[in-house]
Amino acid sequence: MPKMKSHKGTAKRYKKTGSGKWVRPKAGSGHHLEIKSSSRKRRYAGKTNVDPVHAKQLARLLPYS
Repeated sequence: MPKMKSHKGTAKRYKKTGSGKWVRPKAGSGHHLEIKSSSRKRRYAGKTNVDPVHAKQLARLLPYS
């Protein structure tokens, strides 16, 4: 049986924590930053947990994580 391939776009965006939860970067910090307020841009900083609804799909896209 051949090895399953990881979805590379997903692998660059999502990571699994030591306790098995998925984390992702927050959306909205990509472009048009000059028109957004500083407090709004700070909200986009860092990472957040992925909702458990999407955990099954992430496990399919990243089978070896």
